[in-house]
Amino acid sequence: MSKNQLLEFYEELDESDIEESSSLSDRTYQKRESKRREMDAKLFVRAQEISREFQFTYKAARFEEAWLLDSLVEIAEHKWITDVLRKVKGGKEASVYLCTPGVAVETPLLAAKIYRPRMLRNLKNDQQYRTGREDLDENGNVIVDDGALHAMQKRTAFGEEVRHQSWIAYEFTTLEILYEAGADVPRPYAMEKNAILMDYIGDMSNAAPVLNAVNLDPDEAARLYERVVRNIDLMLKHNRIHGDLSAYNILYWNGRITLIDFPQVVLPAANPASWVIFLRDVTRICQYFGAQGVQCDARRLAMNLWTSHGHKLVKDVDPRYLDAERPEDRLIWKGQK
Repeated sequence: MSKNQLLEFYEELDESDIEESSSLSDRTYQKRESKRREMDAKLFVRAQEISREFQFTYKAARFEEAWLLDSLVEIAEHKWITDVLRKVKGGKEASVYLCTPGVAVETPLLAAKIYRPRMLRNLKNDQQYRTGREDLDENGNVIVDDGALHAMQKRTAFGEEVRHQSWIAYEFTTLEILYEAGADVPRPYAMEKNAILMDYIGDMSNAAPVLNAVNLDPDEAARLYERVVRNIDLMLKHNRIHGDLSAYNILYWNGRITLIDFPQVVLPAANPASWVIFLRDVTRICQYFGAQGVQCDARRLAMNLWTSHGHKLVKDVDPRYLDAERPEDRLIWKGQK
């Protein structure tokens, strides 16, 4: 890559929506920015090499194209996709692209969910959901390697990459589990690097809208409410809480719903905040369907679903979250013994 090309590439990065904490010192910021630019320049060079063999219809900006190519090259090599047609949805965490399938899959259209580069995401905000979850590798297996575990604990650059991959792997493995269980979720096909390939909901002209953008008649609202409750119950049965469920994370197409976005799934028996997170999910659902004319008592519904799967309404608190010097914490501990 020539000097001019690098300068153009860096100027493009400067215009992207990278957010830096205002608490960082100038020196720390410059050091991180220098490292980021070095990594992104390498990515761009690699993308130029890949583009000689894999090109797509969607005309992306240079940085986006580089990230797309690097994320999808292995999926393309395995004949899962043949083309990227357009961007369906852009987001702070990931973007979704409409793809045409390859010979490895029999379906009219596919959706590729591409996660933003790790350095553009703040993984600290994910901890409330990660609590109680074992980290997963790129194959969806629990990480047991001491080096990787130590790197994650120390929050090294490598450790952050492993945490990023684990976040993506939880979405893919959850989709696998729930799809096999009969839940209304997209069928997952493949996971490579920053990409998850799954069923596309919609047609060539339009992607399915989110449920929040749809006004339902009373009969359809009642029917879909029951369907959402069925899915929530099915998730609990398979040891999952969505963690961010609302009418913004449910697609509507031809009278059917599809639940999406599962990287932040919570394990109900392992996370001390699981009941609160579950109640929040159910409350959001009831708020939407209540506005559509469905009678719904969010707390009663959440309590009934929660206890039907053997969970306590007041969960035992892990000793790690208690302070022996606080009288109220000692009372909690005595009450659990």
